[in-house]
Amino acid sequence: MIHPNTEIKHINDQIGFGVFATAFIPKGTIVYAKDLYEIEVSREEYLSLPLTLQQTIEKYSYIDENGRRIVSWDIAKYVNHCCYSNTISTGYGFEIARRDILPGEEITDDYGLFNLEYTMELSCSRKECRGKVSASDLDRFYLEWDEEIKELLKLIDQHEQALWPILSGDSLKKLRRYLDGDDSSYLSVLKLRYLKEEKGNLHLSKV
Repeated sequence: MIHPNTEIKHINDQIGFGVFATAFIPKGTIVYAKDLYEIEVSREEYLSLPLTLQQTIEKYSYIDENGRRIVSWDIAKYVNHCCYSNTISTGYGFEIARRDILPGEEITDDYGLFNLEYTMELSCSRKECRGKVSASDLDRFYLEWDEEIKELLKLIDQHEQALWPILSGDSLKKLRRYLDGDDSSYLSVLKLRYLKEEKGNLHLSKV
């Protein structure tokens, strides 16, 4: 579920749609949380579908640590990639704001955390652009991302968290223990990595 202070807008014919903030979202705010209503498609289910349905699911999904395609039921599926994204995925099943997000600003995430199965070439004028995104980004940047996320998590209790009720289960318990000072309860973003023996036809593409 995406933060309630967001809306979908058409950007252009090349990019399509994106998600934008409708109000100020401070750094450290939970912007997206995986909930019980997200559509989960297993590898077997995906491969059994007609090509047109596969293409639709491929465009609007990400692959989780279990190899399942996750399709958000709300506008979260329209969040675009940016190498200088203003949100980042965590090992706790949610994404958190990396900096203050202003009203009218596009909500973006880093697809390097989404188990891409092929390299996505980027065309971006920003100096922070990596030029491409791939599954190897998680191994390359997880230490850097973990250090940033640890600092962001410290801000959670300082803000109103509209999506806090969405969080549940063992991950929530570990998050609360971490926020209470138990460093061993930190869940690295490496938890998001899907490990498999061989690659099939399953891959992700979001444009």
